[in-house]
Amino acid sequence: MTLYYRPLVEEQGTHVLAGGWCRFSKVEVLSRQGRAALISADEVPQDILHRLTSARSDLGTKASAGPQVMGILNTTPDSFSDGGQFGNPASARAHAVRLLQEGADIIDIGGESTRPGADLVALEEEISRTKPTILDLRQVSSLPLSIDTRKAPVAAAALEAGVDWINDVSALSFDSEMAQVAARSGAPLCLMHAPSDPKTMQQKADYEDVLLDVYDYLAARIEFALSQGILRQNIIVDPGIGFGKTLEHNLALLRGLAVFHGLGCPILLGASRKRFIGTISGAEKAQDRMAGSVAVALAAAGQGAQILRVHDVRETVQALKLWAAVRG
Repeated sequence: MTLYYRPLVEEQGTHVLAGGWCRFSKVEVLSRQGRAALISADEVPQDILHRLTSARSDLGTKASAGPQVMGILNTTPDSFSDGGQFGNPASARAHAVRLLQEGADIIDIGGESTRPGADLVALEEEISRTKPTILDLRQVSSLPLSIDTRKAPVAAAALEAGVDWINDVSALSFDSEMAQVAARSGAPLCLMHAPSDPKTMQQKADYEDVLLDVYDYLAARIEFALSQGILRQNIIVDPGIGFGKTLEHNLALLRGLAVFHGLGCPILLGASRKRFIGTISGAEKAQDRMAGSVAVALAAAGQGAQILRVHDVRETVQALKLWAAVRG
């Protein structure tokens, strides 16, 4: 029987979670066969406890006592929140500079929308949307940059232009060459869960247990990445909030987020402005979901998520500073 271990964060816990800012003394043991049990952290198998407590790599970002904030830069005409706003190099550069000034630790640049129902973008088009922006940004900042793509040629072009990370929403399942591009580059790589491509993913939101299903998927993709020569210390995991998930699926993943520390990799949480925030809060337009997005980001930080991918950098950075100050 496979067991899953979710640390329960508490202020005075005896163990440090992932070498970060959260602590825990108790662990919820989950399985597919029976009810969850609550045990002391000292009862957790040593190899699992090591994964839960060991410090994660900083992946080239500046040292921080809290989550890294990843600012979103979409150079697309059809992204769900900001499509068409930053489609030319001048507007993209101006937005990136603003994200830097607002306190972003890394900027994630995408040239293909992954909103539900989005169509595939041709290679040449995706490269033409992203590479000039990367080249431009490299003239003004050494801040880490990430390329948000499923395609190996796009990632290779971005790496050549000066990008530092690869963010693959298909977790190396879309393009058979992506693993080797990542392995050769030695770049940090984010593996995200999605049940299928963006065009059809919302029709495939079917899980036996969404938290455990996503965990198993990411564990398998990590093993595949390792088999291709990618180092575990370079791997980031993302549960894929909103990608082939219903509102209840998203909430279950957020409530159980700490279980993913058992994978031994940094956790990236990308929930910014997504539809479930609007459904719960009544904010119909994506641009009106900033407050809800910050609330979700703080909830993720409270479970030790190391990277928060957001549209609203200034507000998220400010909220994290106050959250950290109150926690002491």
